[in-house]
Amino acid sequence: MIEFRDVSKSFWTGTQRKVILDRASFRVDLGNSLGILAPNGTGKTTVINMMCGLEKPDEGEIVRNCRVSFPLGFMGGVMGRLSGKENARFIAGLYGLDPDYLEAYCRWLCELKEYFEMPVGTYSAGMRGRLCFALLLALDFDIYLIDEGMPGATDAEFNRKAGQILRDRLEKSTIIVVSHQASTLEKFCRSAAVLLDGQLHMFDTLEEAKQLYDYQTQG
Repeated sequence: MIEFRDVSKSFWTGTQRKVILDRASFRVDLGNSLGILAPNGTGKTTVINMMCGLEKPDEGEIVRNCRVSFPLGFMGGVMGRLSGKENARFIAGLYGLDPDYLEAYCRWLCELKEYFEMPVGTYSAGMRGRLCFALLLALDFDIYLIDEGMPGATDAEFNRKAGQILRDRLEKSTIIVVSHQASTLEKFCRSAAVLLDGQLHMFDTLEEAKQLYDYQTQG
């Protein structure tokens, strides 16, 4: 379960204060995957980052009583001065996993060959993306976070292998996905919410959420 209790978050843009959430309260229970519809520029990535703890609220409380992933495609979780191997073993220690297993799993999935022994700071964006994606899939979470704006891996063979693993994992897990397109949410979610003017409006069905979203963004 993830629960937001009277959570507020805003940023100063240089000319005005941009409100992401204004005393928002909502909850996502395990087994009830949620899609969040929001126009571009309204703070989708900020909300998803707050769910996993990458960003803190200005006010309020965020409660987690389960294992929540970092956002799919997030590239900030590895250290550039460490090699792929060293990053894998470091992450294993953080999550209490066997470092030999995590190293072997990432080495197999990434297929970075000799680059796996080199500093991540020397990787191309695609190679770094493959390592981050492999680290995410090597860990077992109760809730997976998907941000449509996050970059993904581009290697075709990697995408084929990782995509099948991800599909199998998502069938047994709870998903929270943010997008500006309802069609993206249809793949993962039945219930949905709409982020507008700092409030998250929750609905039992995606169709209900889509009606409000279309009215507000196209009306």
